[in-house]
Amino acid sequence: MELIKGVGEKIRLRRLELNLSQEILSYDANIPRNQIGRIERGEISTTISTLYKICKALKIEIRELF
Repeated sequence: MELIKGVGEKIRLRRLELNLSQEILSYDANIPRNQIGRIERGEISTTISTLYKICKALKIEIRELF
């Protein structure tokens, strides 16, 4: 569970670094906004394909989340 929370926190920090709202990130990654929030809070795990879409929108490599 700590891994999931850590990944979510890194996503949130990068999103804030880029001054993106959850709504804009969800649009750019084509993922529902509520799912972005749940991932950031570590409430849910997600698939590699979803992480890939998020990372692409955040302009980072997946490995940077771990």
